[in-house]
Amino acid sequence: MEHDETGCQAPEGPILCINNCGFFGSAATMNMCSKCHKDLVLKQEQAKLAASSIENIVNGSSTSCGKEPIVALQPGIVEPKVISTEASSDLTSSTSLDDSKAKEGPNRCAACLKRVGLMGFSCRCGNLFCAVHRYSDKHECPFDYRTTARDAIAKANPVVKANKLDKI
Repeated sequence: MEHDETGCQAPEGPILCINNCGFFGSAATMNMCSKCHKDLVLKQEQAKLAASSIENIVNGSSTSCGKEPIVALQPGIVEPKVISTEASSDLTSSTSLDDSKAKEGPNRCAACLKRVGLMGFSCRCGNLFCAVHRYSDKHECPFDYRTTARDAIAKANPVVKANKLDKI
């Protein structure tokens, strides 16, 4: 009698999946189990994507926004290639620069010429030093730390002067 008052009806019993997979379905998933419903939704999305891609191909528009160039090849037509000697000389000069960097050798300390490898310390004077000579007093650094520090302090702390008051 309670069902008649609220207008709701209780289900008569569990409903089997309409795909006959052996699991129970629900009205929210169109009387399918969750796995079958998920597969159905996935197939519908794939069908929509396939239809839209076919329309794009037929209409000539692409979703890649021109990232993939369309190449039309005509068999039998071959253009002769002209190679200039200037281009080849440019290539040899660029490779010689790369070779000079490779032949430079290992990084060495500017004071004792010891190999420093990856552990070299670069100074403000622009040179590379080992652990012993990394400090400015150990390698007679020409960089003027004092004036650099003065300029940095002056820039960070500008002078503020108040207006002078007239005496009464």
